[in-house]
Amino acid sequence: MTIWGIIIGGAAGFALGGPIGALLGAAAGHVAGRGLAQVVAPEQTRNVAFTVAVIALSAKMARTDGVVTQSEINAFRSRVDIPQKDIAQVAKFWDLARQTQDGFQSYAKQTVTLFGERAPILEQLLDLLFHIAKADGDITEAEWAYLRETAFIFGYDDREFERLSEIYGSDNPPPHHILGIAKDASLSEIRAAWMRLAKAHHPDHLVAKGMPAEFIDNATDRLARINRAYELLRAQHDNRSVN
Repeated sequence: MTIWGIIIGGAAGFALGGPIGALLGAAAGHVAGRGLAQVVAPEQTRNVAFTVAVIALSAKMARTDGVVTQSEINAFRSRVDIPQKDIAQVAKFWDLARQTQDGFQSYAKQTVTLFGERAPILEQLLDLLFHIAKADGDITEAEWAYLRETAFIFGYDDREFERLSEIYGSDNPPPHHILGIAKDASLSEIRAAWMRLAKAHHPDHLVAKGMPAEFIDNATDRLARINRAYELLRAQHDNRSVN
């Protein structure tokens, strides 16, 4: 059973409660009469919670400027593996999440209690939110406010949010921002930052922390950016040494 099969089939027996549990309960209510409800096994709880948080926060952000565009929905699908047969049902779950009375803050707060402040898996979620915000052009003022508040709830301060904005809010962020180091960092500092981030954001590590396999494409893209930044900074350092 894929993560989408569990969620769109109606997840029963979900013990977390809170807005995430309530949203799953609402989805289960839509299908319970057909006998399709799926029981969430204990080992799947974090996978399901992460997926619901991603959908809820994505859907809530997509409506911050008053309208949900097809480009925003396509941006979500471009980073998340959804089988063709499940797309229509996932879209219905997205719409259900968009209309819930719970504000995005409540979903963000429950998510951080599950995974911990500034956890790499939360940065993956922010990456996806930035990707959706940029989908229909420039990030709007309302979307910036949404992203900032979500990041603060996740435990990032102003300085960290500015760095995240450089990484995910622009098309060509400076490589030293991607690695979180000074522009004139030494080769040893460059390598240390790269090794730390490459380990923390490796898809296998994130899956072990609760990220479903369906989100590996997004994690792989983030890891590729980390590796590319390291290669660029190492080459720049070598050129300075030669000259």
